[in-house]
Amino acid sequence: MMRVKKMYWIAAILLAPALFMMCRKPGLFQDSGFDPRLSGGEATVFDETSKAFGHQVTGLNERDEQVHELGDGAIGATFVRAPSTLNPGLGPIFSNVSCISCHHNDGKGSPTAGLVNSSLLIRLSLPGSDNFGGPRAVEGFGTQLQDLAVFGVQPEAKIEISYTEQAFSFPDGEMVNLRKPSYNLLNPYKPLPGNFQTSPRMAPPFFGLGLLQNIPEATLLSFADENDLDGDGISGRPNYVYDPVQRKMMLGRFGLKANVATLLTQVAGAYGQDMGVTNYVFPQESSLAQTQLDALHDDPELPDSILNAAVFYIKTLAVPARRNVLDPVATQGEKIFTQIQCAVCHKPTIQTGIDLTLKTISNQRIHPYTDLLLHDMGEGLADGRPDFQANEREWKTPALWGIGLFEKTNGIPFYLHDGRARTLEEAILWHGGEAENAKQAFIQLPSSERKALIKFLKSL
Repeated sequence: MMRVKKMYWIAAILLAPALFMMCRKPGLFQDSGFDPRLSGGEATVFDETSKAFGHQVTGLNERDEQVHELGDGAIGATFVRAPSTLNPGLGPIFSNVSCISCHHNDGKGSPTAGLVNSSLLIRLSLPGSDNFGGPRAVEGFGTQLQDLAVFGVQPEAKIEISYTEQAFSFPDGEMVNLRKPSYNLLNPYKPLPGNFQTSPRMAPPFFGLGLLQNIPEATLLSFADENDLDGDGISGRPNYVYDPVQRKMMLGRFGLKANVATLLTQVAGAYGQDMGVTNYVFPQESSLAQTQLDALHDDPELPDSILNAAVFYIKTLAVPARRNVLDPVATQGEKIFTQIQCAVCHKPTIQTGIDLTLKTISNQRIHPYTDLLLHDMGEGLADGRPDFQANEREWKTPALWGIGLFEKTNGIPFYLHDGRARTLEEAILWHGGEAENAKQAFIQLPSSERKALIKFLKSL
């Protein structure tokens, strides 16, 4: 009996440190313990090819893999005019024929108009707002211009894009050409009112959106400083938008002005507006009450299962890993990025919330380089069109992860909301408003440090 008691005492002594550790509050995990290449945490993929944006996250069960594959097929499907046995429902007016036509290789696209590779569309509105505080539709045109149409139907109008070149010289004599776009709407099917507002929008990348949707709202609100209480000249504020599924105002996360709350609404809206394919979220044709409206009475045209699979596909796309993390020039550029305050808006590190259905995007330490907030970007980037609480000078901070791979996924890597910038230098030089000080700091850097900053961005 004494022997047994002695053994219990020995076991208790040995277990005491472990029990003590279990009762201690968790400490901060050292930054050195994280792999900086893991931009999406567990949802990171190591691929530097043109297909880097198209990988599913790891850890999906067999059913989820099947849904992801179904969604992959839906994203790549080319729609045609009804009736058809395969992908019917296109139009009668539209902007493109498939998701992938705009989002090349699940990434960005080209700022052209009327072509199969076009990724640019024009949002429309009138001064004022609708019943939910959103953009006020233009009668006979809605809130998005459809510049294409099925055979025998007239598009709403054609889009003409022209550019004016502006030379810029750094203090050390290095030259950069900036181009400023102008847009004209030609041959409208009916006259447009004189006070209509336009906003060009480039298709953003698909990957990593499930992670961004999973960031807690409280985290994003903690980044906001609407009244610039810290005096750094940078405010940042959320956009609250009406969601037609939840039927309430919600925090905007998607769209270039954070004008959409959820991936479901974003994808459903793209089907309805970009391709004219109606669905359970937007069951009415974009041509409703217009002369282009067909008489097929086949709405909604997209099966619920296909829409949900497309949303799940986008939600479960992995983020490409960061590259060249040990390169001394890129490391120098990262320090400069922080020093000149780029990281105030382009937040390097965020923790996602809990998702009990998808472990890979749940509670992940990610490096998206965004705060998903609205920022005044100055008159040079102003579009003259408000969107819910976003004014005409405000844009959502775009995520920078994967930006160094745009050349491989897209050919020419167009940047900014309308694709006007062809290089990262051009994109930075268009910054203004809250980013004016950061831009001026970049301009004053010696050439070697500017190149280091660009090399860092290309490592993301």
